[in-house]
Amino acid sequence: MVKGGLLLLNLSCTALQITGSTPDTSSASTPSCTPAGKMASSDAGAAGACEAVKIELLPFIRVYRSGRVERLLGTATVPASLDAATGVASRDVAIDPATGVSVRLYLPPAATSSGRGGNNKLPVLVYFHGGGFMVESAASPTYHRYLNALASRAGVLAVSVEYRRAPEHPLPAAYDDSWAALAWAVAGCESYSSNPWLSAHGDKSRVFLAGDSAGANIAHNVAARVAAQGLPTPGAAAIVGVLLVHPYFWDASNAMGPELETRIRGEWRFTWARPEAQVDDPRLCPTCAPGAAPRLAALPCERVMVAVAGEDFLAAKGRAYYAALLASGWRGEAELVDTPGQGHVFHLLRPWTEAAAEMLDRVAAFIDRA
Repeated sequence: MVKGGLLLLNLSCTALQITGSTPDTSSASTPSCTPAGKMASSDAGAAGACEAVKIELLPFIRVYRSGRVERLLGTATVPASLDAATGVASRDVAIDPATGVSVRLYLPPAATSSGRGGNNKLPVLVYFHGGGFMVESAASPTYHRYLNALASRAGVLAVSVEYRRAPEHPLPAAYDDSWAALAWAVAGCESYSSNPWLSAHGDKSRVFLAGDSAGANIAHNVAARVAAQGLPTPGAAAIVGVLLVHPYFWDASNAMGPELETRIRGEWRFTWARPEAQVDDPRLCPTCAPGAAPRLAALPCERVMVAVAGEDFLAAKGRAYYAALLASGWRGEAELVDTPGQGHVFHLLRPWTEAAAEMLDRVAAFIDRA
């Protein structure tokens, strides 16, 4: 059984019909309807209760012709709390009332002890959740559990970003929100900041960007924006590393097969709400768009880790990114973590496994070297 929205792109699409842009509406529960928009037999007397479906990407999302959006997976949330298993405390902070963008902060027990050389500042990890830009959230049980474990294991102050999602907020909203979250996090590390966790414990000279699947796509694109524009907050802030776990990329090859290649094209256009959105856009295809090598060579960090899983159809795309980065002339240190016999985001879906524990160790070791 698929758990949450994390296996987005890992299953074939039952129905994908894109007939135009989608109105800006909030998600809600749906009456009992068939995919064709006909009333279910149990609702035969409820005239008008059922809406016609405009777009359907099963088993993840459904958009009705009224503009209403129904997320079929990844909707469960848990509150911020003190995690008994790890001792990590979390809290939610709204950073932009105009857009509703927020973050969930994770403070590990290591924050109360002295760090290297008596410095109690911790690396700051800005994390972007996956879900194809459409489902899941920073408050989902899966991501809450993972960020608690990672903050504890790596001794890092984590900033998990709640960005706006398609189709109500088409791309580039998720990119812009993630950029705003990075700016907020870096500014929060200043001594004058009103955020006590970041100002007391966040080291802006040791910032990491990380994400899985679509979140890894966001992490790369935020890093590319830093390369082009500089960090949004001046000073001694620095991106030390970028972690891309099972990244949602395109590389212009046919490694996926025609059905999945077609689906990627359709989903990319759907998340942009533009039928003309192209898959050679550098935000989706950092290895194949014109000027790819110079953009990769300019990544503003010392180290990059790319993780792929042997049974994940996106693995070829991640390997292509790693190879292109090495060939670009980038002067940093790149690491490829290739886990055979595992599927997309296995470490999130089966956190109790040995493979997931090893992945957590690899990620923590990458951060701990800062």
